[in-house]
Amino acid sequence: MTLSQDIVGNAMQMAVVTLSPGQTVYCEAGKFLFKTTNVTMETRLSGPSNGGGQSPGGGSAGGMGGFLRQAMGTAMQVGQRALAGESLAFQYFTAQGGEGTVGFAGVLPGEMRALELDGTRAWFAEKDAFVAAESTVDFGIAFQGGRTGMSGGEGFILEKFTGRGTVIIAGAGNFIDLDPADFGGRIEVDTGCVVAFEEGIQYGVERIGGLNRQGLMNMAFGGEGLSLATLEGQGRVILQSLTIESLANALKKAQGGDKQGPTGGLFSTHTG
Repeated sequence: MTLSQDIVGNAMQMAVVTLSPGQTVYCEAGKFLFKTTNVTMETRLSGPSNGGGQSPGGGSAGGMGGFLRQAMGTAMQVGQRALAGESLAFQYFTAQGGEGTVGFAGVLPGEMRALELDGTRAWFAEKDAFVAAESTVDFGIAFQGGRTGMSGGEGFILEKFTGRGTVIIAGAGNFIDLDPADFGGRIEVDTGCVVAFEEGIQYGVERIGGLNRQGLMNMAFGGEGLSLATLEGQGRVILQSLTIESLANALKKAQGGDKQGPTGGLFSTHTG
């Protein structure tokens, strides 16, 4: 069953979800806004693939062995989310006795997007992009190992969504949808601008320029750091116009805490 949802607002969007009787949606802790009184709310550590989609009060199958397997699975999920810096718990909302309404929002000023999964392709998203999803959608953590992860900053740990159903994500600023295939099969973007992409897109991180004059100029004065994210292949990619780093720098500058010259943060005069 497709999740009935309406994304409203402009600068700070929210998702208003209408649940059918017995239908369950879950969100990351801290993304809930409001609900009608006939919608139950339960906070659990387990994700939907580990019994999280059960109705409140439902028992676990398989006796003691099933309980232990479920407990171990939950512990692994929690450990992964803790390592990724994600929320440790999920909140589950189920409509009882009729249709119910629940509201969710992200944590930054920006857009939201509802993605429809058909079970054939997973979606990957930046950390903290996840807002809410049907209980038929599984939430996981994907580690971009080795060189890509260590040099990629935000790209090291990604959220992964599989299964069938609707998942709602949020980002900062405005969104743009691109397909690398429309641009010769490859695009290069600021590592903080990647919101989400379909399975089949190859994600990587590469250093900007070499150790020559132009490469050093890019690193010192370009404002992009040392690396760019690369996205290759054919599929949907969602980028955001505002990065968390640029928002944090703007707020710091507005508060007088980072007196940067025209060359940017490399030669900041702030000494406090």
